[in-house]
Order: sequence, then C-alpha cells, then structure tokens
Amino acid sequence: TDQRRTPFNIGRRIELEGFKEHEAQPLLQGLRQKISNPQTVLKEVLSWTGGQPFLTQKVCKLIRDSSKNIPPNGESSWIENLVRNKIISNWESQDEPEHLKTIQNRILKSDIEPSQILELYRKILERGKVKTVDSLEKKELLLSGLVVEQEGSLKVRNRIYELIFDCSWVEFHLQGKRI
Repeated sequence: TDQRRTPFNIGRRIELEGFKEHEAQPLLQGLRQKISNPQTVLKEVLSWTGGQPFLTQKVCKLIRDSSKNIPPNGESSWIENLVRNKIISNWESQDEPEHLKTIQNRILKSDIEPSQILELYRKILERGKVKTVDSLEKKELLLSGLVVEQEGSLKVRNRIYELIFDCSWVEFHLQGKRI
C-alpha cells in the first residue's frame, strides 16, 4: 500500500547490471521462429533497453507477438517503430505489467524532496552524464533504476527511459510542484 516501497527495498544497494549480449542468448529461442536474423534483432533490442532485464524481455515478447514480420536489413527501424508505438507512445496506458509507473512513483513520491531528485536528473539528461557525489538524490535515482553509475558518473540507464523520462517530463513535474 505504500507507493514509495517496492519488494526490492533492502538494507543496502546491491549493484546489478543489465543483460550482456551473451547473457541474453536464451531469449533467441523465442525469436527464432519469428525472424530470420535473431542475433541482429537481439543486438538492436539491447541497444534500446541497455540490457534492463524486464524491458529486454518485454520487447522480445512484443516482437514475438507482433503480426508483422521484420524485413531483412530493416531490423533497426522496425524495432524502433515497435518500441516507440508499443512502449513509449502513451506509455502510461501501455505500462502493463507496470514498470515505468513504478519508476515514476519512486521519484515523485519519495521521502526526499522530489524537486531535488528531478533537478539532478535534469542535469544528467542535459549533460549526458554527471560526476557522482554521494547524496540522497543520487541514491534515490539509483534505487529507481532510472540511472546507472559508470566510471564515477551517473547516466540514464537506457534509450527507452531517456525518451519517456525526458526534459519535458522533468519540467512538467517540477512545474506541478510549484503550483
């Protein structure tokens, strides 16, 4: 019932990485019957999801369930179209099972002032990455899964998150706090 808590709230953060290409190979079995070049498709899926396990599996399922075939040598644009239409466009109504709303709620309903989290996130979006400084806002962004820490900097975890939780989204929620 507490929107700020998930089953993953634990005493300390455990660093988890997304799927690497070799770790995502079992997903090819579900794609082989649908497409002629599953390895190329998997690489393209990972380029959108950054290996985030839930999103990677969701995109693979969308591909498998699609009634349209992926044209040879057209994998990139076909998958981009699929991701934009089935995940990014009107994401609030298409977020089943709920994933993106959980990230949004984690940030907007945080015990930490959401505007401070949003300001840090805006800097990450504008600059591409921001040097890490130990702060509650950093920890909350990491716990939300929206960003990752790499080589001493924070960056957005993947292209899908970057397009959904973009500068317009940040500005909308910052303005909402001021009204």
